[in-house]
Amino acid sequence: MKLIILGLLVAILASLGSGLFFLTKQKDNPKKLLRSLQIRIALSIALVVVLVVAWFSGVITPPPAS
Repeated sequence: MKLIILGLLVAILASLGSGLFFLTKQKDNPKKLLRSLQIRIALSIALVVVLVVAWFSGVITPPPAS
């Protein structure tokens, strides 16, 4: 489960980096920038879904309150 979460985080950061590249270097092609944003949003939603499913199934637990 940790590898899935870490993989999604790395993919989100990679999408963020590619979006920054498209924003700064390729200003004449906004479709690539939009596609990068769509991928980043989809990966973020997938990360939230994975975390919620893992929490409800008991794979991960919140830290105890002090």
